[in-house]
Amino acid sequence: MRPLRGSLWVLVLYDVAEQILLEKLQRLVSTEPSEAQPRFKHPAPEYVRFERPPMVEYPEPVTTSSGQQFQARIKYFDYGVVSVELQLEFEASWDELIRLSNRWIMAPEMERCTAELVRTRLEKIAPALDTPYSTRLSEDYYIIHLREALDEDGRPMTAPAMLATHGEQVAQIVRGESMPLSDGERREVLQSSLSYYPCDLLVVGWVGALVYDTPEGAAPTIQLLEYANAQLLEFRHYDDLLTRVLENVYKTLEHRGGLFRRWRMAREAERLNTLRLDITELTERTDNAIKFLSDMFYARAHRMAASRVGVPDYRHLVDEKLRTAGELYDFMMNEFHQARAFVLEAMVVAILVIELFHLFGRWG
Repeated sequence: MRPLRGSLWVLVLYDVAEQILLEKLQRLVSTEPSEAQPRFKHPAPEYVRFERPPMVEYPEPVTTSSGQQFQARIKYFDYGVVSVELQLEFEASWDELIRLSNRWIMAPEMERCTAELVRTRLEKIAPALDTPYSTRLSEDYYIIHLREALDEDGRPMTAPAMLATHGEQVAQIVRGESMPLSDGERREVLQSSLSYYPCDLLVVGWVGALVYDTPEGAAPTIQLLEYANAQLLEFRHYDDLLTRVLENVYKTLEHRGGLFRRWRMAREAERLNTLRLDITELTERTDNAIKFLSDMFYARAHRMAASRVGVPDYRHLVDEKLRTAGELYDFMMNEFHQARAFVLEAMVVAILVIELFHLFGRWG
């Protein structure tokens, strides 16, 4: 069997701020803008492009404790996400590739290396961070890019042949498992696969993916996988934020304070509504970072990747909590308006009583 050639990609993304000011960033570190329109291999409309392409930095290679050297690249997205991409070239058999995947997928060393790299960068680019977060959520994802897989005759292996003869190994590689998977689990992994040409293949899992394509063809697919994980990271952040805010609102509503509690409720309601509108705006900006046609290959690839990593689930949670926040805002404002109406009515009654006292006083 001829060796497989390709590269292992480790993507670790950090949610660091509400926004990264890319113009300021460019003055602080040596970065260059990414292409606004990815170099799609398959047909795509001209308008399919990044609204605000990320800035890219090329730091020194990262060396692991075992001496392996990963090429590094850092991407800064304007919606507050920093992505560290590590790349390791390989030449291996299928069994060796399974061991390589198992060795690095979910390896704690990768997150330690990238966390230190990001920490030093954030100290340098602090002026470019708009509302930096004290706690940073992270997401990691692993991609096996096969650029060369030949059959026994020395010809590029077709996607159907690869799935038929090496589907078990592909499933293990995508999951990072050292042991063979059950038939049902293998089918579950391989059902999330796409091909455009006979000799390309994308298999997506929740923690990793296999991309069988040329370097030029794999580049936009890797970008889409990275973008899906950036979306997941953003929606996780919004979900955590809304959970904390709603907990505080419920505590406020449970607190007994009579009339004045209702009066203070207006300020709490305005803060809640401002946050709700801010999150709605940020989610729309994240959603619209790149646009697709619903039936084009890359749109289907993105939907499959987003579904696998959990973007729709977190998006649903955020939407539900935004709806709850809207209902709480309406309730709190109704409580305030009722309190204000009561005060106004009481003032009117008081004025009438005073007028009556004056009137009866003059008669007396």
